[in-house]
Amino acid sequence: MIRLAVIGTNWITNKFIEAAIQTEQYKLLAVYSRNSDTAENFGNKYGNLHYFTALDQLASCTDIDAVYIASPNSLHYQQAKLLLSHGKHIICEKPLTSNYEQTNELIELARKKQLVLFEAVKTLYLPNYAQIKTYLPKLGKLRKVFFNYCQYSSRYSKYLQGDLPNTFNPEFSGGSIMDIGVYCVSTALALWGKPTTIQASAALLDSHVDAHGSVIMNYGDFDVVVFHSKVSDSKIASEIQGEMGSIVIEHIADCEKVIYNSRTSSLVNITLNQHENHLFYEAQTFAKLVKNRITEHPGLNHSLLTSEVITEIRQQTGVIFPADLPSEA
Repeated sequence: MIRLAVIGTNWITNKFIEAAIQTEQYKLLAVYSRNSDTAENFGNKYGNLHYFTALDQLASCTDIDAVYIASPNSLHYQQAKLLLSHGKHIICEKPLTSNYEQTNELIELARKKQLVLFEAVKTLYLPNYAQIKTYLPKLGKLRKVFFNYCQYSSRYSKYLQGDLPNTFNPEFSGGSIMDIGVYCVSTALALWGKPTTIQASAALLDSHVDAHGSVIMNYGDFDVVVFHSKVSDSKIASEIQGEMGSIVIEHIADCEKVIYNSRTSSLVNITLNQHENHLFYEAQTFAKLVKNRITEHPGLNHSLLTSEVITEIRQQTGVIFPADLPSEA
């Protein structure tokens, strides 16, 4: 069993713990939070756990094999760096870090330490994502791709009332492209690799993060157009168009429903049954990597490319984080 600790006490951490337990590959041992009451209130339902309020104490604990990080985006880099330095395998919520330089540094450290570093991009491990890859050749020559993820944030009302939630705060590397647009970009990069050109635009809030935006990634014969927003909702599906047919994907992050449309025949529902907890597959994949000590895996290069492209998108749209600025000597 993988002895697991978690950083973060929010809904996504609960979902990952439940998924990890369902794989039967993990034993939850510890919870980290800056506030001891928060940690204990969160962890009580999971039994007798260790609670940490100091990250260095968690890093030094020899009872822990791996740590799941679900803290605000800007904290991922420093937390993962410290834990890797102390011999812990890391599974970290997307985005892995705030920018390309930080991601590259973490990957090099993981390689040096011979530890598993894994970005928890759930989409890429779903059965229905595998279905999309299987059916892509049936589309013939690709011509147009539209990936859409627009969801009105539950925190936006607080922002409008004068608060500054993490998701809209540049200090925490927030904003639309980092929080949800990354699903669209990451999926495109996993399917087709690095684009030839990138054009990005966005509307910035007064806090100087993006409320919503668009990205065009050109691959020569076809474009991938990305719509992302945290201030509006959309029910429009994503679509991959080729000369011989198309694939329609409902909710790109979860691939909830996948339809294959051939030009010469009727629609075919190719959706597979997926585990009700969509984090199950990433937890399962990470466990396999850790148990088999597979420290060099395809996810590393994909995380680096995604970080490179997201950093470029932010540079084009003028979204700057503290992590992007030169550190003072």
